[in-house]
Amino acid sequence: MSHPPFSPAQARAARLRIGLTSEQVVTAMAQLGVRRSTATLGCWETGVAAPSEAELFALSDALWCPVPVLMDLTPRSLREHRLARRFTAERLARRIGLDVHAYVRAENEHRWHGTDRQTLVLADALGLPPDELLRVIGWAGELDGLLRDAVEGRWKQHVPSLARLVEARRPDVTRALRALHQEYARFNERYMGHLVARSDDARLKEIATERAAWLHGLSERFLHLVGRGSGR
Repeated sequence: MSHPPFSPAQARAARLRIGLTSEQVVTAMAQLGVRRSTATLGCWETGVAAPSEAELFALSDALWCPVPVLMDLTPRSLREHRLARRFTAERLARRIGLDVHAYVRAENEHRWHGTDRQTLVLADALGLPPDELLRVIGWAGELDGLLRDAVEGRWKQHVPSLARLVEARRPDVTRALRALHQEYARFNERYMGHLVARSDDARLKEIATERAAWLHGLSERFLHLVGRGSGR
């Protein structure tokens, strides 16, 4: 497995911030079971080399610094979220109840194939709200597609599949889809009304732009309506 994301500048800044020497950092890491030399730490801080996952976790503890700070990023991928929560692939796979090779493949392919229960455990372990979970495991596109089909056609037939996908109660999904279908219908009614009235192109373009923006935020609005949004 490749080295995790790592910022030499953040690592050095974190050490200086708490006033530790290189010797003190490697001593603290040794107490955690990861023995490295000051020369190795120097290579990390200058960007000559990068720590492994185990080394990153130990360095994070030694510097009293969260892993995402040392990675210098906001976690977006499945692997980054795992690292931010200080899980090795083996430990997270074991917690989920998934073969470690299958889990690593999911990280590498950015596509999740776990069961509903494994998906719930994954979300809990990584602290992922529903919208971020769907994006991280590669299901956001599937949600977008199902929702567009629902609002543009017979929405009732999509209730079971959407309820399973976002792990929500069917009555909640039913209410959300009904509301979204009505909102979409109103856009079409306004557009057709202005078209029949032969309104100018600027007005028609304005309505089309509003509808496009509404469709762009469709998944987020749906998750909010079913009570599964992140609240961010």
